[in-house]
Order: sequence, then C-alpha cells, then structure tokens
Amino acid sequence: MKNKLFTRQTLIVAIALLSVTIGGSSFIPGSAKPADDLQGTISISGAFALYPITVKWADEFKKLHPNVKFNISAGGAGKGITDALSGLVDIGLASRDIDPAEVKKGAYTIYVTKDAVLPTFNTANPNATALLAKGVKREQFLNVFVTGNIKNWNQLAGKVSVPIHVYNRSDAAGAGETWAKYFGKKQEDLLGVGVYGDPGVAQAVKKDVTAIGYNNIAYLYDLKTRKQVDGVHALPIDVNGNGKIDADENFYDTVDHLTDAIAAGKYPSPPARNLGFLFKGKPKKKELVEFVKFVLTQGQKDVDANGYIALSKTKIQEELKKVD
Repeated sequence: MKNKLFTRQTLIVAIALLSVTIGGSSFIPGSAKPADDLQGTISISGAFALYPITVKWADEFKKLHPNVKFNISAGGAGKGITDALSGLVDIGLASRDIDPAEVKKGAYTIYVTKDAVLPTFNTANPNATALLAKGVKREQFLNVFVTGNIKNWNQLAGKVSVPIHVYNRSDAAGAGETWAKYFGKKQEDLLGVGVYGDPGVAQAVKKDVTAIGYNNIAYLYDLKTRKQVDGVHALPIDVNGNGKIDADENFYDTVDHLTDAIAAGKYPSPPARNLGFLFKGKPKKKELVEFVKFVLTQGQKDVDANGYIALSKTKIQEELKKVD
C-alpha cells in the first residue's frame, strides 16, 4: 500500500517538475502550446479611413498575441499625425501625403493598404437618374467645391432646379486633403459647411436632398451586402470627360467592383491614395514591429472583405524592409 502511494506521489511530483522546467512555462506534452510572451500596449489614433480595418487587424493580432492591448481612436489624419509626432500615441493613422515639415519632425510612414475618397450625393436628389447616367467631370467638381461657380444641380445634370448644398470636413482630414489634391488645392481651399468626421459627412448628405460631399469607401458601403448604403451614394466621376458614364467608368454598384477598378487604375489618383501607419522614427518596440509585420502579411487577407485594396507583392516587400 505504501509503495503504491509512493509511486502515485512520485508521479505527481515528476509531472509538476516537468511542467515548470520545460521552457520555463507551464507546458505539458500533449497540452496546448506555451503562452505567448509578446506583450505591451499599442496606442493608435488618426484617420477615419484607416480606423475600421485597423480595428479588425488589432482583433486578429490579439488572437495570436492575447497579452498585447490596443487603444484605438479615430479623430482625423491630422490629429493622428500630431499625436504620433508628439509621442501621445505609437501609431498615427495617415490617409494623406506627409508634409516635409512633418518628416523633419521624425515622421516615418509604412504604407499598409489603399482606398479612395468618393464624391457623394443624396439619392433622393430629383436629378439623380441623370446624374448617375452622365456623371460629373473634374472641372465641374472644382467649380462646386473650390470656385463656387456651379451652385445648382441642373448645371451638372437634369432639368430640375435645386440649389447645391456643399458639405466639407471640419477636422484636419486626409479625405479632405486628398479630395482637394484632386484639384491641385489644399483642404482649406474647399468650400462648404464643415462637418466633423467621415460618419458626420455621410449623415449630413443623407439628411439633405440637395447635398454634395465626399467620403471614404468604408462609410458608403455595407460590407455584408457589398452594396452602397441607403440614402447616400457615390456620385460617379466622368473620368474621360465625354459627358456620360461609360461601361468602364460604371463600377460603383458594389464595393468589390469599386476596389477592383481602383486597383486597375480606372479611378483617378488622387482621390485614390495609399494609407499608412505613421511613427515618430523607425519603430523599435517588439510589439509594434510584430504588429506591422502581421498587417503586411497575414493582415492583407482581411483587406478586400473590408472594402480596401491590398498592396502589391512588390510594395509589401518594400514596406517590410522599413521594419527590418
């Protein structure tokens, strides 16, 4: 009886010792893999354009590294860049080109995906059918958003006289800067009632039948149905300026057709653009480096489904070298 008890106790002790000594972890052969040792907190703020996919990437990264925490907020590209350069966050979500002055302050950008800014209008606009058929030329958009020379919807398409109400971003936004760059201008050159954030502009246009605005892709499409949301739609760009939306310009019906068109270069750039993570200097913290590598490798599989455009293999390799 004593021998049996001794044998049983010896076995328990042996197993306990084994569980402590292998790799310094509580690993027992045949059990789950050892706990992940990557830890820390990653703080992120910035562009509304990058916010949805960044949240998705963070959720997926945490499945692999549960001890890493994220604090993510959207407040516009300007805020994110300022926050990163002042050390308030680890990553600024950047949806516009980086100024030379920001580079001098240490701005270090790693591009992670692509998207585009789209002009928008209310689908209840009485000239909607004509607008969708004819589209709007770049010069016409300029005369709506910059010069103010076009003030009525019937100057663009249709016969119904309706005043144009222009909505613009009130925050320092990558979307605003990119849309203005389409005309060779800056965000402060754009006319319109200032509204905060991507969701704010989308809601303002949805509530105003006479409205025109601009939004990032993620705020105009339902990612479940893949179609445009009710009430506010993309206003097609007449890229070749022939006064109608040709077959190869008609790609707004689903988010997949749109992103394919952007990837193929059918949509002008700007307002198509690269989106990036901005750091103050080259990232060195292990959790930041590993998160960037994850985004540029495994994370690219989430891009299409969430309404973004994956980087090319060549571009991915270029960006990965920035964290080597």
